[in-house]
Amino acid sequence: MIPENKVCQNCKQEFIIEPEDFDFYKKIEVPVPTFCPECRAIRRLIFWNEHYIFRNDDAATGKEIFSSYPRQSGIKLYDRDYWWSDAWDPMRYGKEYDFSRLFFRQLKEIFYAVPRPSRSIQDFVNSDYCDQATGLKNCYLCFNGGFSENCAYGVAFTNMRSSIDFYAATSSELCYECYQTSDSYKVFFGEDAMNCLDGAFLLNCVDCQNCFGCVNLRHKKYHIFNKAYTKEEYEKKIKNFDLGSYEALEKLKEEFEKFRLLFPVKYIHSTADSVNVSGDYVYHSKNARYCYEAGAVEDSKFIQNVAQGTKDSYDYSSWGENSELMYDSISCGRNCQRMKFCFDCWPACENLEYCFCCHSSSDCFGCVGLQKKQYCILNKQYTKNEYENLVKKIKAHMNEIPYIDKKENVYRYGEFLPFEFSPFAYNETKVQDYYPITKEEAEKQGYAWRDIEKKNFQATVLSSNLPDHIKDASQTITNELVSCGKCRRAYRIIPSEFEFYKKFELALPRLCQDCRYFERLKRRNPLTLWHRKCMKSGCPNEFETSYPPERPEVVYCEQCYQQEVI
Repeated sequence: MIPENKVCQNCKQEFIIEPEDFDFYKKIEVPVPTFCPECRAIRRLIFWNEHYIFRNDDAATGKEIFSSYPRQSGIKLYDRDYWWSDAWDPMRYGKEYDFSRLFFRQLKEIFYAVPRPSRSIQDFVNSDYCDQATGLKNCYLCFNGGFSENCAYGVAFTNMRSSIDFYAATSSELCYECYQTSDSYKVFFGEDAMNCLDGAFLLNCVDCQNCFGCVNLRHKKYHIFNKAYTKEEYEKKIKNFDLGSYEALEKLKEEFEKFRLLFPVKYIHSTADSVNVSGDYVYHSKNARYCYEAGAVEDSKFIQNVAQGTKDSYDYSSWGENSELMYDSISCGRNCQRMKFCFDCWPACENLEYCFCCHSSSDCFGCVGLQKKQYCILNKQYTKNEYENLVKKIKAHMNEIPYIDKKENVYRYGEFLPFEFSPFAYNETKVQDYYPITKEEAEKQGYAWRDIEKKNFQATVLSSNLPDHIKDASQTITNELVSCGKCRRAYRIIPSEFEFYKKFELALPRLCQDCRYFERLKRRNPLTLWHRKCMKSGCPNEFETSYPPERPEVVYCEQCYQQEVI
């Protein structure tokens, strides 16, 4: 079989279906996609709110609760504990399939009719303002993570302790403003730092201790801006860097940004044990192509934010954890297999199609909110034979009478839900993080857009009026509402956060947690690949990289980078 060129029905751009792609589609019994990989990703991601929490109303009690969904979403909510109880039955929303109506119309009705849990959480202790997570204790505004304590403002993490402002971080403690950091202790302003101790302003450093402003170091101690010092010299010189002063800190950031450009970067962020991978931030993986923020992934393609043992999957976003044969699904995982066009289904789900918020279930089609069910269609129970025969007829019906969305895209069997079915606006979801656009661009492309709902608190102090040095800040600042220096929304400095800054002499932040998060995301490369040549003089190697040609970094191939750094 030879590669086949297709034109995406959504963006009208060409994309290629490779021979191995046809093999995968045949294995899981789906037609070839009609959307390109990027449009397929956008279509999934627009259904997933990763890091916002909203105020909404409990449909059972009328009380105000914190929720993954804003009030404008139209989603019916129950408090999380009530939803998981036996006090209600999602099967009472079940309906007979109506062959006189479009499948997607019927699915949309049940999608909005069946209540959802207010938040997707498990095993929480004193972590009421967190979501999309498991096993958190004393955490505040942390999302898409697990098994962490005493943390604030973290996204996409696991096994973190006493840390603030981090993204894509694992197994670290006392870290601040870190991105892609793992197995580290007391690292501030770290990026791609692994197994590091007592460092600040580290980029791509491994097994380094007592280093400051360093790039591309391995197994080093007592270095400042990549220059070696004795322990005594280091301890004396490090006192000249005052992270407690906001003015001094901003100058250090500018200095480090210039310094980092003096060193080459590898064309892909990956580990040495990764084989035949492409995309970016791909770790401990094999045969993982066009994958981003992926770990321990094998024989998969078009993956975003998936880790912990994912195999033989395509177009899969968020989670993983020993799952396989996943296709065009999002926020599903933990021992799942053969899932197609699903959202928020876990754990140990199998053979689900067009299912949402279903748990420990198998062999269901077009269902919402089920637990430990099998052979259900539109939340109605069938026998095994009835189920298999009816699913075949429904798929044929979907192909005979397809749904056509507002953009005139045609949806037969094999397509994820239409964009317009999402309860979220574009900017309320993960898609805005990966594929950022403006409000005007979103509306031009037919996507919904909403200003993020916030309580209209009146700021009591301007961020510009905060004391320059943390030594001059008192505990009373935790009683104030600070006006963000960028978006002007009010934010708080919570007591545990203030204690952290005081203890480690770090300047108070001038931006709210959301603006700090988006500043952190700027350090991540786009989810796009460019064909480039190695910039090492005389090297003929070429590669696909997420570093755009106009970027200032010097980009090396694997071989040249290893020779330079290792």
